[in-house]
Amino acid sequence: MSVGRRLTAEGVGTALLLAAVVGSGIMGERLAGGNAALALLANTLATGAVLVALLLTSDRSPVHTSIRR
Repeated sequence: MSVGRRLTAEGVGTALLLAAVVGSGIMGERLAGGNAALALLANTLATGAVLVALLLTSDRSPVHTSIRR
């Protein structure tokens, strides 16, 4: 795989992870209704689920890229 494709794959994966983390924070705050513990729990669960999904379903994730080297 060329360097350009690797960089593009890493960039897309990073962008998806960033969007998931920011989105889960917003979701947690809106659903919690002022309860900080509930906001943190919602944020943690959503971020963890997206992280697992990204790492397990993509062969172009940073983990797989570093293992291949």
